[in-house]
Amino acid sequence: MDLTNKVAYITGGSKGIGFGVAKKLIGAGMRVAISGRTLKTVQQAAEYLGDDDAVLALESDVTQLGDEQKAVQAILDKWGQLDVVLANAGVGYFAPIDEMGDDQWHEMIDTNLNGVFHTLKASVAALKKSKGYYMTLASLAGTNFFATGAGYNATKFGVVGFTQAAMLDLRKYDIKVSTIMPGSVATHFNHNEPGEKDAWKIQPEDIGDLVLDLLKMHPRTLPSKIEVRPTRPDLK
Repeated sequence: MDLTNKVAYITGGSKGIGFGVAKKLIGAGMRVAISGRTLKTVQQAAEYLGDDDAVLALESDVTQLGDEQKAVQAILDKWGQLDVVLANAGVGYFAPIDEMGDDQWHEMIDTNLNGVFHTLKASVAALKKSKGYYMTLASLAGTNFFATGAGYNATKFGVVGFTQAAMLDLRKYDIKVSTIMPGSVATHFNHNEPGEKDAWKIQPEDIGDLVLDLLKMHPRTLPSKIEVRPTRPDLK
């Protein structure tokens, strides 16, 4: 698959995994729109990634369907097409369920689960035209439950189920749908400050390479659910 001038949209693309994927896609010749809730932060990330011909910075809160619809329309207005969507935006709070705050619970549900629906709902018509690719960023927490993770587990189990069902709904339109389920990644997630201590972890650009591999897969073949983990977590 020739990726030159193909157009991608990445939610939560100003840092972490989304930013790492954006760098890889732009390096492969793609045009990439990144979004986040704070436009200034997204614009700063976009300036680092490339020029106006290759990158579009968008303000969008994935908990709001209207925001995502406006973001997709802005992409279509600029480039006339949308080929790849990565629903990456997410948040996590961790506490025993009897201590989990109602506001934290709902923020995770609204962002991690409702957000992937809103992103797909806003982009599916464009993906039908391009016979494109929709990906969600889930987690190994979408298959492995753990103490203090009830809220996060609930959303990521939901993302995996949502994505796999959407895959069955949309493949008749030649839209590919996959979910990526990483283990530990060297990002700012959960108040982490990435550094040498995180060298053993998956790096954001590794997920970018994985996305490129999926895009270059033969159209007849679909890896619909991909688990990816550090090779040697015992090195931490």
